Amino acid sequence: MHLLAHGGMLPQYPAPTGEKKTSPRRKGVKQGALLMLIGAILVPIFGVMSAFAPGRIEDLFAFFAALCAILCFVGGPLRMLFAAIFEDGAKAQQYVAAPSYMPPTMPPQRARISALPPAAVNTEPWRSRPQTAEIVQPPSVTDHTTKLLEKSESENK
Repeated sequence: MHLLAHGGMLPQYPAPTGEKKTSPRRKGVKQGALLMLIGAILVPIFGVMSAFAPGRIEDLFAFFAALCAILCFVGGPLRMLFAAIFEDGAKAQQYVAAPSYMPPTMPPQRARISALPPAAVNTEPWRSRPQTAEIVQPPSVTDHTTKLLEKSESENK
């Protein structure tokens, strides 16, 4: 599709100059993923600490574990969703035509008509198929059994 749109040449994009900046959308998705990762670390830590803490401190650690779970595991995907829907993505790269490109010269109309070679006509017939009927077929299993039965009948008489 790119070749047809650009006259048979692959598109060339300018080399990035200066500092490469990430788009706000990518930043938001990274922030959401980081928030979920932090939650995956903090929630078990607060859960273990609440199991071993005495008295009122146990309730405090349980509260922090629940708070981290809600903020990180609900807030992280919401942040990624917000970034994917509402924030700007990366800028589209612009096509730059090569400065030394010259369009190919079109051949004369006469040459374009006779571009294909003439049709090949073969006057010799196909060679005939080999005759394979002279190969002797092996006898069937039932023939051998029938001969054995005939021998046993003639011996019994």
